[in-house]
Amino acid sequence: MGNRRTYVPNGVDSVRGFVDTAMEFPRLLALLLIVLEWTLPVLPSPLRPICDLRVLDHFIKEARDAEVAMKACREGCSLSESATVPQTRVDFDVWEKQNSSQQADEVQSGLWLLQQALNLLRTSVTNTALHSHIDTSIRNLLSISGVLRSLNIQEYTPPASAADVEGTWRVSTATELLQVHVNFLRGKVRLLLMDAQACQQDVS
Repeated sequence: MGNRRTYVPNGVDSVRGFVDTAMEFPRLLALLLIVLEWTLPVLPSPLRPICDLRVLDHFIKEARDAEVAMKACREGCSLSESATVPQTRVDFDVWEKQNSSQQADEVQSGLWLLQQALNLLRTSVTNTALHSHIDTSIRNLLSISGVLRSLNIQEYTPPASAADVEGTWRVSTATELLQVHVNFLRGKVRLLLMDAQACQQDVS
């Protein structure tokens, strides 16, 4: 993936004054993506493909930070009820037999489940030190959805309930939930981005 070029959408010069130029590249690109999420309805043209996996690596790092903070928490950090989450184990024989639409649907449904579970965690946790970690994780999931849209992956239509999603299990603790979050990003999300057709066209 090191020889793939990174595409940043045009028309974002106006946000550069708000970003510290000394900030590391992945964080800069992630912040630009979040701004684009706010302004997406008025963009005159589709997003160009965002193929640099350092963006995902940045989100994985912040997910790990949230997991570490949760493990260190001793009070006010419980999940009020069990939550439905996606399976993180990758059966490569099954994965490789799926077409790109099936793979995308599996990833997008998992992202949706994680968003619902993290929203539940946010309302359950009373330890304010954890709130920023959880809020960041939720924002990053939305930004990953923006990355998928930039790769011409069809937008996901959520089901009526988590029970309608296949390939799930339930977690009863906050630590389990955040472990699933990290592993899902490291596994199925990374696989989908690595094989995205829009990015294959940019390999030199």
